[in-house]
Amino acid sequence: MKILLLGSTGLLGHNVARLLLEQGHEVHALVRSRRRLHSADFPHRETSLHLFEGSPADHKALCQAAVGCEAVINCAGCTDMSLLHYEDYLPANRDLCAILTELIQETGITRLVHVSTVNTIGYGTPEHPADEHAPLQEPFASSFYARSKQAGEELLLHFAAEHLDGHLIVVNPGFMIGAYDVRPSSGALLLAGWKKPLMAVPRGGKSFIPVRDAAAAIVNALTMGENGQRYLLTSENMTLKEFYSLQARCCGYRQCCITLPDLLVEAMGRFGDFLRFLGLRTKLSSCNLRQLMVCEYYDNRKARQELRMPVTPIDQAILDFFNYRTSEKKVREKR
Repeated sequence: MKILLLGSTGLLGHNVARLLLEQGHEVHALVRSRRRLHSADFPHRETSLHLFEGSPADHKALCQAAVGCEAVINCAGCTDMSLLHYEDYLPANRDLCAILTELIQETGITRLVHVSTVNTIGYGTPEHPADEHAPLQEPFASSFYARSKQAGEELLLHFAAEHLDGHLIVVNPGFMIGAYDVRPSSGALLLAGWKKPLMAVPRGGKSFIPVRDAAAAIVNALTMGENGQRYLLTSENMTLKEFYSLQARCCGYRQCCITLPDLLVEAMGRFGDFLRFLGLRTKLSSCNLRQLMVCEYYDNRKARQELRMPVTPIDQAILDFFNYRTSEKKVREKR
């Protein structure tokens, strides 16, 4: 197929683009700047990857990129946790979804895979991990990011319910790690603990997933899954302490990881709230840090069964991230 891909410059978008190209699809990538794509990361780039410069909010640029396409994969979104207002997240996380429904109706494209976030779904417990029906819970219900992504989901799912002849899938990935994390994005969590003799973390945890597995499920969702359904793309549920212990073991260094007292974490959050009250952008906030005090447990059976999502060990994803950084460093040194 010819696929319009939005968000191709990010970690997930890079991996989705590579997989699409490897499978023989033709990719139309709408990017703000061609310089943000590393051409060496994409096989078959010369004939199968077509770059269009512009913003998804630019109707003309979006329509030009969509010419001839049969499907859209939307990996775009705003994940910056330092933004000060809910409205700052809406253009990328909600309004773009409305634009895509208009594009679908104008062009006749019938397939759309939209990437949301696991944070719009309740996080469950070890005994009862959450599935796709679990409602949004605190502290994520207070998160501008999660609320804006939920608003985008609701808009698309309402559209799917009114267009039963289409194929609109929403996927909700957990914390993705792996290769081609150029900026880095989620890889910043790995770098924060890299070879540190002592590491201190909040008591919470995340549902980690190798980005390659999430990308595979997303590409499969072009032809699999049920219209108007959500799919949890999650894998191993671990505390942050367990994750950093795993990283130290598979990367071959020793580290002592301790859990920060809740009172200290809460105090840091209040300090961040004060800075934000002064108009200073910071990721420190009570809401953001409360999220790191929650252990997230999800059930991924629906994605494994209906989207054939593979399950790769998390330690392999950790190695993929660091191996990619090493190879990128060698390329830069040669230049």
